Amino acid sequence: MENLNDNKYFLLLKEYFIKNRADLNLKNMFKVDGRFARYSETMIGPGGRILIDYSKNFLNKDIFDLLINLAKSRNVEGMIKSMFKGDKINSTEKRAVLHVALRNLKKFPMSVDNMNVMDSVFKELDHMERFSDEILSGKWKGYTGKPITDIVNIGIGGSHLGPYMVTEALKPYAKLGMSVHFVSNIDGSDLFQVLKKVSTDQTMFIVASKTFTTQETITNAISARKWFLEAAKDAKHIEKHFVAVSTNKKKVEEFGMAKENMFVMWDVSFFIW
Repeated sequence: MENLNDNKYFLLLKEYFIKNRADLNLKNMFKVDGRFARYSETMIGPGGRILIDYSKNFLNKDIFDLLINLAKSRNVEGMIKSMFKGDKINSTEKRAVLHVALRNLKKFPMSVDNMNVMDSVFKELDHMERFSDEILSGKWKGYTGKPITDIVNIGIGGSHLGPYMVTEALKPYAKLGMSVHFVSNIDGSDLFQVLKKVSTDQTMFIVASKTFTTQETITNAISARKWFLEAAKDAKHIEKHFVAVSTNKKKVEEFGMAKENMFVMWDVSFFIW
């Protein structure tokens, strides 16, 4: 496929913007009747209605038509179909891009290297649901027999920003009495400020690292484990208070976590816990 900077429609978009940037004023655009209806869509799925509103972008008929032509010239529709088929469309890493498998509520087959990934995906999602239910119901007890009241996520990049985003977005639906904290900075003060707010016997740490070797994440996880053991005394209690999102079972078990408390992350996708 040609370089984007050489694409005819991309060059036309750049040219159009340079010539018309002074006229691209959103307030004036909204004075035209029907803009919202013209540049928004409502989709209905298993989870309810989703509004996609792109009316508040610098978009008019000329720009819209150029964008559609650009998408066609770059085979966006074909690439979407390839993604759902499990083709390795991530050309730099030569991997499939199957985060969509985690949202495949209808469970239609999705394959990578001729293997349907949906069985393993739903097995892991069921695992996550059971664990979450135990924590939220109070059935899961810490080493002193008390329920968990605080969740501390330790991770960086997507292992921090994804969970943080969804936690913030779903705050109105959160269970009262359950607090979620995030640690991503290798500077010890980040972890220290969180640990001041929680108790060892009612805190669950989620260590999110695909390889379980990410320096910032593992450094913070080791510090959290040291803090925990100063109170808990016995390493056998680690499995009640630490779980992992990773692919490296060996490293997870060496840390002291139970293998059944590891949530699998695949090479083909990353997911929000």
